[in-house]
Amino acid sequence: MSETQGWSKAATIPQSTTKVHRSADLEVLFRATFFHDYATVLVGGALEPVYLPGSPHRICYTQDYFRSALHEIAHWCVAGDARRQLEDYGYWYAPDGRNAEQQAQFASVEVLPQAFEALFCAACGHDFRVSLDNLNGDGGDERVFAEQVWARVEALLKQGVPERVERWCDALAGFYDRQDLPLSDALRQTFLLPL
Repeated sequence: MSETQGWSKAATIPQSTTKVHRSADLEVLFRATFFHDYATVLVGGALEPVYLPGSPHRICYTQDYFRSALHEIAHWCVAGDARRQLEDYGYWYAPDGRNAEQQAQFASVEVLPQAFEALFCAACGHDFRVSLDNLNGDGGDERVFAEQVWARVEALLKQGVPERVERWCDALAGFYDRQDLPLSDALRQTFLLPL
């Protein structure tokens, strides 16, 4: 995929025109957007991300990493009612160090959450790059995975995004003063092509 088809290079948005991206702001915004309907909070400081059902349900993201928070919210948006009653949504997960077969399985289930995450990054003006999340194993082809995520994003924009995804994108765009920028245009600024 060429740059003109959708991906951009780093630093296309001048930093002086954007708000600082702080994970603590996401925690407040997430609570204001979803707590009433879903009794769920976003919590930073975790060594490893995890979803913990309870009262309230907790989406725990890694340390204070902004992108980790957005990624974990994306997983929450994928999970249906039944899965949101299970720790880590009841999903299979093999840790870093996956072999090629495990990595292929991981990548196949990561396309949708990373597509949602790309939309979230576009809505708030934060660069997005796919993550194969396998530093000590066979990561696979980042460009191929990025193309799969981009194709899913394009499909979502054509067919419409799920309610929670749309709601979160609207909240992010409002908070980061980007509500006048169409999401498709914002994606072209924030979705980074693998090197």
